[in-house]
Amino acid sequence: MASFLQWRKFVFFDKDTVKDPADNGKHFALPAVTDSPALVPISQKFNSTLELPYMAYSPDDIISCYNCTKSPLTYTILHMDGKIWLLTRSLQLTSFQAYKLRVTHLYQLKQHSILVSVGQDEHGINPLVKVWNLEKRDSGNPLCTRIFPAIPGNKPTEVSCLSVHENLNFMAIGFTDGSVVLTKGDITRDRHSKTLTLHEGTSPITGLAFRQAAKVTHLFVSTLEKVHCYTLSIKEYPKVELDTHGCALRCSSLADPSQDSQFIVAGDECVYLYQPDERGPCFAFDGNKLLAHWHRGYLFLLIRDAKSPNKPEFSSRESSPSDKQLLTIYDLDNKFIAYTASFDDVIDVVAEWGSFYILTRDGKMFVLQEKDTQTKLEMLFKKNLFVMAINLAKSQHLDSDGLSEIFRQYGDHLYLKGDHDGAIQQYIRTIGKLEPSYVIRKFLDAQRIHNLTAYLQALHRQSLANADHTTLLLNCYTKLKDSSKLEEFIKSSESEVHFDVEIAIKVLRQAGYHSHAVFLAEKHTHHEWYLKIQLEDLKNYQEGLRYIGRLPFEQAESNMKRYGKTLMHHVPEGTTLLLKGLCTNYQPSGDSAERESLGRGRANKANSEEFIPIFANNPRELKAFLEHMIEVDPRSPQGVYDTLLELRLQDWAHEQDPARKKVLQGEAVSLLRSDNTVFDKALVLCQMHNFKEGVLYLYEKGKLYQQIMHYHMQNEEYGKVVEACKRYGEQEGCLWEQALGYFARKEEDCKAYISEVLHHIDQNNLMPPLLVVQTLAHNSTATLSVIKDYLINKLQRESQQIEDDERKIHQYREETGHLRSEIQELKTSAKIFQKTKCNMCNSPLELPSVHFLCSHSFHQHCFESYAESEAECPTCTPENRKVMDMLRAQDQKRDLHEHFNKQLRSSNDGFSVVADYFGRGVFNKLTLVTDPPGSKTVGSLEVNLQRDLLIQTKRNS
Repeated sequence: MASFLQWRKFVFFDKDTVKDPADNGKHFALPAVTDSPALVPISQKFNSTLELPYMAYSPDDIISCYNCTKSPLTYTILHMDGKIWLLTRSLQLTSFQAYKLRVTHLYQLKQHSILVSVGQDEHGINPLVKVWNLEKRDSGNPLCTRIFPAIPGNKPTEVSCLSVHENLNFMAIGFTDGSVVLTKGDITRDRHSKTLTLHEGTSPITGLAFRQAAKVTHLFVSTLEKVHCYTLSIKEYPKVELDTHGCALRCSSLADPSQDSQFIVAGDECVYLYQPDERGPCFAFDGNKLLAHWHRGYLFLLIRDAKSPNKPEFSSRESSPSDKQLLTIYDLDNKFIAYTASFDDVIDVVAEWGSFYILTRDGKMFVLQEKDTQTKLEMLFKKNLFVMAINLAKSQHLDSDGLSEIFRQYGDHLYLKGDHDGAIQQYIRTIGKLEPSYVIRKFLDAQRIHNLTAYLQALHRQSLANADHTTLLLNCYTKLKDSSKLEEFIKSSESEVHFDVEIAIKVLRQAGYHSHAVFLAEKHTHHEWYLKIQLEDLKNYQEGLRYIGRLPFEQAESNMKRYGKTLMHHVPEGTTLLLKGLCTNYQPSGDSAERESLGRGRANKANSEEFIPIFANNPRELKAFLEHMIEVDPRSPQGVYDTLLELRLQDWAHEQDPARKKVLQGEAVSLLRSDNTVFDKALVLCQMHNFKEGVLYLYEKGKLYQQIMHYHMQNEEYGKVVEACKRYGEQEGCLWEQALGYFARKEEDCKAYISEVLHHIDQNNLMPPLLVVQTLAHNSTATLSVIKDYLINKLQRESQQIEDDERKIHQYREETGHLRSEIQELKTSAKIFQKTKCNMCNSPLELPSVHFLCSHSFHQHCFESYAESEAECPTCTPENRKVMDMLRAQDQKRDLHEHFNKQLRSSNDGFSVVADYFGRGVFNKLTLVTDPPGSKTVGSLEVNLQRDLLIQTKRNS
């Protein structure tokens, strides 16, 4: 129970007297009445809610409303002397005769243009209920749709109160004998409704109110002694007795939904609020209550002035002409008095046209206009009543920006008072509207770090913190050394993370909270930060290696490239093992379900060549890694084989044990023979490490026979030089000539090797004798006995050649003489053709046939089929062509040889002549001893001619 004496009083309404616009601003006065008039509001069905003023429209005004944009005129209804008066907003009065004698009660529905009245058409106790449709007209007056007597049973009694449900299906009439009559059905028609007595008692009915909650309908009934509630949505209409004391007439009302539509009963000591099944809160408002209304969230109580005489009878609520009343407006939600004033003889209070109107017995009208929300708040701010201002703003449905400004002002007020804890709570309520820097600057003092931490925490909870706020909050935690709060902040669930995780990790790392930073990085899968802290700060290399092994392929590959050298330096074996898996078929070492899902996808295999630099200072692990790669994947990148070859050659070069060195030599050669190494790189590596077997193998593989021989020459391996000439002499004929020049330059006793070389030169006729003699003339140890056999054999062969040539000359002369005689015979005597068979098909000749002077005969069709020319015998053509080719070659050779010798003898610069012939391609097939190894030249002259030309050139030079 709250006493109104403890409630603060404000003046949230402006009081004014209603002026008559038609009479130069004089006070507006209602028509004089002989009976106590009642002022009743009505509402229009298209434009009203429970929280808005009740409004009513005449039919003419409804039509004008539909055809213009102006606000429709509204009416207030008064009833006097049997007439119902309509008062417009412009204070225009109209009326119609509703009853012959008087009107006692009116009820205007809020959502319909239906007016229900109770009055008398004749003397006696026989009240009539009339239902009026204000939208329809009958002879200019509203249409009366229904009339029925208001009598409980057969007992004539006076009507004390009236209430109608907004759905037009229920009407309740209360009587002074304690009866309540309920009309169920369409209240506008007799045919569709029925009437029953719902309540009977001995105490007069003082108040009725319908309450609709979802599909449940309740009827509150108040008397002078009790308060009841009926449930009308249940067939038996169950009743609940809510209280054992009641209220006077017109001292009950139904609150709006903001108060859960509670039934308000104003007693002399308290104001009670009731739910359908129980009594709710009560408020100790003392005084003799004359009137209780609920309008727009306010409770209006009209209380008899303490100096006025009190009348105990039922009708005592009607004030005498000298009564003074105190009108008080309460805000039950916010617990303050919005307005209080004294009036003379108040008849009724009506909420209409956005204001509250007070009607007094002398016909005057006063208007109470509520101040706007901002004005109210400013009044509260001046008194530093910020809590009340906040509650008021919420009840007035002020927007979030307005509320935020109140919270800010309240926070500033508390801050200036030194209540920093309270201030920060108000500033927290401004988050989202007020710039955080406004608050942060106030609490940057080290003594206010707790308050700043609370604000920053709230800022993060609402996901409105930026990176700077996160940094500041974490710094606050670290300054306070509040590990529990820090852990609570960073260990929040995924759905509760309201900060930039990466910024948090940076700050924690910088502050030295490495374990917290590691936890945050691992939880939110910031792999790079996790590894950076583990490897660079904590030096936990084993854990870093384990973590990389759990990452997906792409991330594991990138992190191994970044931290591979560090891990290889500290954890070489584990790092090598991980790289082996990463470069073959990588599977993370996480959950089995994850491995299975990755296993069903594509194979993950990194490029092993990219990881070779990681093993810069770990050749043993590098060799194991490379050998594993070529064993698992023979198609590994070229760099793998080249690097492995270099490692094997290094091991071979540094090995001192002959047995082990032999094994390493075999491994290196086997790698060379695998055809997976690049020739140039492998050759350079073998030469750098002086790996003889590899160098010779690669020379042989690349057909570099001259390099093989030069390699043996450099190492002065005479036997190997001769052996190389024997093996590769057929492919490279100049090897023997180079070997002869090599041995000729040696001052050592090389007669045996020179003899063997000369033997091969002589056998294959590779050099002219004169050139051989000139070559050996530079060797002081080579005597005539070395070339004695060579020269003898050469002279013998030339003598034999001369004899063969002379024999052929003799033979050719005989054949030439025989041919001349045949030609002469053919020219001087007839030729008889006696052949009987064709020389082509060997069949008997038949006419037509073709005969040649060479005694060959052919069928004509055979000749035409096989002959290349009509003038040549098909049988003799091949032999004749050979002879003709030989003759042309001899003529060309003779002319070229003679012309070359003539130019060479007549020229002063013999080298220019030879160079000119070189340019023409005459010496293309000539092999020169002075040419670089491996070069081959091919020409069109015979070997003997080339040698003669070369000897002649050297002599002239």
